[in-house]
Amino acid sequence: MADVKSDIEIARAAKKKPIVEIGAKLGIPSEHLIPYGHDKAKIDAAFIAAQQDRKNGRLILVTAINPTPAGEGKTTTTVGLGDGLNRIGRQAITCIREASLGPCFGVKGGATGGGYAQVVPMEDMNLHFTGDFHAITSAHNLLSALIDNHIYWGNEQNIDVRRIAWRRVMDMNDRALRHIVGSLGGVANGYPRETGFDITVASEVMAILCLSVDLKDLEKRLGNIIIGYRRDKSPVFARDIKADGAMTVLLKDAMQPNLVQTLENNPAFVHGGPFANIAHGCNSVVATTTALKLADYVVTEAGFGADLGAEKFFDIKCRKAGLKPDVAVIVATVRAMKMNGGVKKDDLGRENIEAVNKGCANLGRHVQNVKKFGVPVVVAINHFTSDTDAEIQAVKDYVATLGAEAVLCKHWAEGSAGIEELAHKVVELAESGHAQFSPLYPDDMPLFEKIDTIAREIYHASEITADKSVRDQLHAWEAQGYGHLPVCMAKTQYSFSTDPNLRGAPSGHVVPVREVRLSAGAGFVVVITGEIMTMPGLPRSPSSERIRLNEQGHIEGLF
Repeated sequence: MADVKSDIEIARAAKKKPIVEIGAKLGIPSEHLIPYGHDKAKIDAAFIAAQQDRKNGRLILVTAINPTPAGEGKTTTTVGLGDGLNRIGRQAITCIREASLGPCFGVKGGATGGGYAQVVPMEDMNLHFTGDFHAITSAHNLLSALIDNHIYWGNEQNIDVRRIAWRRVMDMNDRALRHIVGSLGGVANGYPRETGFDITVASEVMAILCLSVDLKDLEKRLGNIIIGYRRDKSPVFARDIKADGAMTVLLKDAMQPNLVQTLENNPAFVHGGPFANIAHGCNSVVATTTALKLADYVVTEAGFGADLGAEKFFDIKCRKAGLKPDVAVIVATVRAMKMNGGVKKDDLGRENIEAVNKGCANLGRHVQNVKKFGVPVVVAINHFTSDTDAEIQAVKDYVATLGAEAVLCKHWAEGSAGIEELAHKVVELAESGHAQFSPLYPDDMPLFEKIDTIAREIYHASEITADKSVRDQLHAWEAQGYGHLPVCMAKTQYSFSTDPNLRGAPSGHVVPVREVRLSAGAGFVVVITGEIMTMPGLPRSPSSERIRLNEQGHIEGLF
C-alpha cells in the first residue's frame, strides 16, 4: 500500500489558482477583493451591499453525531459536499468557520477539512489567516481596559466593582488564567478585583461579529454589551463608557468575509469562529447570506454534534438572520458507531456488527432531533478503510428504519468523485420542497422554559436544576426586556448529557445549570451547564509539541 500523505502534505501540493480567478467565478470584480497575498482575500462591504436584491440559493447544513476520539470528519464532509455539488453542475460555495489557535496547539487540530476535501491555504488558515481573531481579541480587551480605566478615573457610571460581568480573552488554551486577581501592586494600578480570561471564540464580540449584518449593526450591538451593573443593579452598557466606536474601528476589516478555495479550486467563505460547546458555533451571517446571493447551493457547518451546533444554527442563527435551511446532512462514521457501542479505540479496526448496531442509537437521536425543526435529513457515512461492507450496511439499514437514507462517502480519499451520490441526494431533497423549517421554541417563551425545552427535547433529560440565584437572574433579565432572546447552551460536546463519558443516547438524566450570562449585544443568553469551561486547558501532550519548521522552512505537525 502506498504511503498515505498527511493533510498538510496534500494541502502543500495543491495547485491553487490566483484568488482573483476564484472571485471571478462568483462574479466578484477584482476591485471588490482585498487580497491577502495571492491565495486569500476579503470581499468588500460595497459589493456585499449591492447583492441584497438577488434571489437566494439553497442552504445546506452539515452537522454530526457527538464527537468521539475516533473522528467524524464534519468539516471534511462539508468541503467535500461543496466540491461534489460543483462536480455535478451546481454552483456551490462552502461556508465554514475560521480555526482557533487553541485547538490547533491543543488536541483537536485545525478546521480546514482533511485528505482531498480541504480548504487552502491550510497553514495560513490554521494560524493567523487574515487577522480576524486578533482583531476580535483586541476589540474585546480594549473594552476590558476601558472598564478598569473608567473606574480608576472616578467611576462616573457608578459601576459596582463586585458586579463587573466583562472578562478578558485570548486565543489560546491557558487554564492558569481562568480565575485571576487584577490591578495588584498599589494605587497606581487601579482597584484590585477578581476577573479572568475566556478563549477568544467564547467572546461576545466574536458572536456579535458573526451575527451582525453590516458595520452599523455591528456598532449598535457592541454598544449594547452589558459590561456590569451599578449598586442598584441597573445595567451599564459599553456605549455608556464610549467604547463602541473604537471597538468598531478595530473590527472594520474583520467584518468582511474571507474568500479562499478548495483543493478543487471551488470557492469557500471562511469567516468567524465561535465554538459550539461554549458559544453558538456557526460561521458569520454576512458570509452565509452573501454566499446565498452568489450560488445555487451554500454548504455550511455547525460545530460539534447536532445537539449543540445544529440546535444553535436553527434556534439562534436562522432565527436572527431569517434563514430557512433546505436540507441537513448528519455526518457519522462506522468507527464512531462502534465507540458509542462500547468498543475501545484500539479495537476499532475489528469488525463488530453488534457494537455498530448498539452505537447507532446516538445517530438515531440526532436524526430524530433535527427532524423536529422541519428540515429533511440525510446521513453521510464518512468512509474509513477499516470499515467492512457488513458494518456499512448495518448503518444504512438502521437509518432506513428512521425514514431517512445513509450514503457512503469517500471524499477524504477521492475528493468530489467520492461524494457524488450524496450531492445528488442533497439536490433531490432540496428541490423536493419538503423543508418546513421552524425553531424549537417561540420568542415569547420564558427563558427558563426555553432552557427546559432544549434539555428535554434535544438532550432527552428528565429535568434541569438551577440555584435560586440563577432563576432570579433570568427573571430579572425578563423584567429588563430580554425575555424574548434565544438561549445558547454551554455543554460538553461528547454526550447528550452533561457527563462527557456518557455515550450513546442517554435519557432521563439531569442537566445542572451552573451559571447564566446575558449577551445583550449578540442577542442571546448563555447557559453554562455541568463542568464546561469557557477557557479550555491543554492536554498532557499538546499538539504544539509536534509542530515545528523543518529544514526547508515548511511547517510540520499541523493537522
